Amino acid sequence: MLTDEVNEMLNEVISSYAQKALRTIAVAYKDLQPGEGGHSHTEEGEGGVMKVEEAGYTLVCIFGIQDIVRKEVPGAIEQVGIAGVMVRMVTGDNLITAMAIARDCGIISEKQIGDKEVCMIGPEFYDIVGGLSCANCNKKLPFDCQCDKKDQKEVVTNAAAFKAIKDKLRVLARSRPEDKYLLVTGLRQFSAVVAVTGDGTNDAPALKKADVGFAMGMTGTDVCKDAADILLTDDNFASIVKAAKWGRNVYDNIQRFLQFQLTVNVVALITAFIGSCIMTESPLTALQLLWVNLIMDSLASLALATEKPVEALLERKPQSRQDYIVSRKMIKHILGMSICQAFVIFFLVFYGENVIPETCDAKYQLDRDFPVDGPCFVYPGRPYYANGVDPMYKRFEEDYGPSRHLTFIFTLFVFF
Repeated sequence: MLTDEVNEMLNEVISSYAQKALRTIAVAYKDLQPGEGGHSHTEEGEGGVMKVEEAGYTLVCIFGIQDIVRKEVPGAIEQVGIAGVMVRMVTGDNLITAMAIARDCGIISEKQIGDKEVCMIGPEFYDIVGGLSCANCNKKLPFDCQCDKKDQKEVVTNAAAFKAIKDKLRVLARSRPEDKYLLVTGLRQFSAVVAVTGDGTNDAPALKKADVGFAMGMTGTDVCKDAADILLTDDNFASIVKAAKWGRNVYDNIQRFLQFQLTVNVVALITAFIGSCIMTESPLTALQLLWVNLIMDSLASLALATEKPVEALLERKPQSRQDYIVSRKMIKHILGMSICQAFVIFFLVFYGENVIPETCDAKYQLDRDFPVDGPCFVYPGRPYYANGVDPMYKRFEEDYGPSRHLTFIFTLFVFF
């Protein structure tokens, strides 16, 4: 007989198991006789329950079962916490069990257990924020709104209440699919970048709504996998840490390449433009610039794009959704380095002949009517004037080969 005293004792047993992160299963039996109660054993009662199952059972015991928390999970959650990622647990377990599991994983601390702002149940959360509404017609979703599906814009009905909850909420127990979907929608409404993990069919809407959906590759359903963006082949939360690390590494590699590429192009543009304006021809020829671009777009880009991730990537805060891939810091570096490199190149363009003289052998000097200053220095004056290259210098280049001066400038540009 299930009296109040027995019921209270059973609730205490279930609660004590739940506090140890155990899920409970009751085992009971019932002796059946043919035609018992005037109905067959397969006749359905209310709520889809067979009539034979409605009463008359004898409780044998209550089992406590536990999903063992993998030893690497608490460390992984701590790592993503340092990286600026907030982990929330949304589960169908009862609140006591959910809080115990979240404590063991490191999602909440011992002091936060029982805090109604940190841990709550799904239906209570749904009632507080008022569910979803359409921003166009201000009517409740999904039934009251009459807008076309493509025109519907989902927003949290009570945005002020959600804003007060979102930064503190860590555990959402007894949650339904609509509770999880509401949480993801609200976080994205407040410009958060949301990643969701799941393994069941009920998780599919939230996985599809999130910025990044992680599905369990081993235990996940086909519907769940189809809705997700990434499959965790080992069903391990620690793999999410690897995904975050590699994602940041790819982003950094792209920024490195862009900074390198833009700096080289800005220097080449400044050199070619100013050189052409003053000397009527660029110090860097088209063939030289093509050669530089060939190396820059292949070997250099490959080297910058294959940098491996390091642990230090997880020690900084995430990028904002509003950040540009070419940041202000990058622009400062690009302009600063470009100006410095262009200054050195133009110093050598206009004064380099005094530092890097053109040379030839003594026989050439005797055969040509060039001014001679020493055994090897052929042309001491600056070869470039406002109206272009001096004709005498052109004769020397035609007879004796390319300019050592300009070759040094090109080599310096490649070195930069």
